[in-house]
Amino acid sequence: MQIFKHPLSDVQSTNIGKDTKIWQYVVILKDAIIGENCNICSHCFIENDVKIGNNVTVKCGVFIWDGITVEDNVHIGPNVTFVNHNIHRSKVYPEEFDKIYIHEGASLGANSTIKGGVNIGRYALVGAGSVVTKNIPDFTMWYGNPATFKAYICKCGQKVNESFTCKSCGLNYCLTDKGIIEKND
Repeated sequence: MQIFKHPLSDVQSTNIGKDTKIWQYVVILKDAIIGENCNICSHCFIENDVKIGNNVTVKCGVFIWDGITVEDNVHIGPNVTFVNHNIHRSKVYPEEFDKIYIHEGASLGANSTIKGGVNIGRYALVGAGSVVTKNIPDFTMWYGNPATFKAYICKCGQKVNESFTCKSCGLNYCLTDKGIIEKND
């Protein structure tokens, strides 16, 4: 299957991978890059300086502004808000927008807000309604306003136990000075 574009969408980019679905009332500007097998749900807007990897889900009502990079296998929940410019004045634009990186496998809960200049780590989980004001490390769960660390989690999304093992899928992790990493058996 090639890309599916709903007839009520406005897709100006030709940089869209196969098997991607774009639903009604979506606007994608001409320089945006979107990978394969993505699902861009209705009422989304994607600006020019945006890179979206493969197998990404963008739920309804998400606006992805210039300077945002989304890696593979990311889930962006409904109405997630990205802020790529931290000092706002009408008709005053920065020389460069604040970058936001959402790394592989991360999930952003519905209505969460992600401040400019923030990195969301690999397989991290941001809870619904959270306000993220600082970087989130790999394999961690954060929520609240402002979002705070709540637990270490596995690739599968479940919390790991005190010995850094996932009871759900059996993966093992070890604690380092930078957080947890997968154990190499």
